[in-house]
Amino acid sequence: MKILFFILILIFVIGCIKQNQIETGVVDMKLTSTAFAHNSTMPSEFTCDGQDLSPPLTISDVPSNAKSLVLIMDDPDAPVGIWDHWVVFNIPPSTKEIPKGTEPKGTAGKNSWGRTGYGGPCPPSGTHRYFFKLYALDSELNLPEGSAKKELEMTMQGHILAKAELMGNYKRK
Repeated sequence: MKILFFILILIFVIGCIKQNQIETGVVDMKLTSTAFAHNSTMPSEFTCDGQDLSPPLTISDVPSNAKSLVLIMDDPDAPVGIWDHWVVFNIPPSTKEIPKGTEPKGTAGKNSWGRTGYGGPCPPSGTHRYFFKLYALDSELNLPEGSAKKELEMTMQGHILAKAELMGNYKRK
C-alpha cells in the first residue's frame, strides 16, 4: 500500500512538472564550447592573462518560434558583486555558432567595465565561476545599444522560451 501511494505521488509530481513546462513554455537549449567543458577550467587565451578572446560557442535546440537570442556572461564570485563580462541581445535565432574571438550579430549591451563587447575573466584572487547564459525569446527587445544587463533582464521577463547555460572556471596563476 505504501509503495502504491508513493508511486501515485511520484506520478502526480512528474505530471505537475511537465504541466508547468507546457504552461511556461520554457524548455532547454544547449550551449557548448570546443574550448572547455561545462564546469571545467577556461583556457587562459580567453582571459586577461592571454589574448582576452571570446571563446567559441555552439548553440543548438533553439525553439522554432524564437525571434531572438540573448547572451550574458557574468561572474557571481566577484568581490563587488556580480560582474558582467558580456551582454548581447537581439541575436538572430538562426545563429548556430559564435566563432572564437568574435562578437555575435545582434545588439551589444554594456558590461561592468562600462563598455560593449567581450571582457574575459580576470579574477583578483581565487577561482571564479563564469556563467554563459543563453536565452531564446519570443520577440526582439526594443532596447538601445549599450543597455545594461539589469534593464535587459527586466525587459525579457515573460518572453523567455528556452534557456541554456555553460559555466567555466578560472584562477590566475
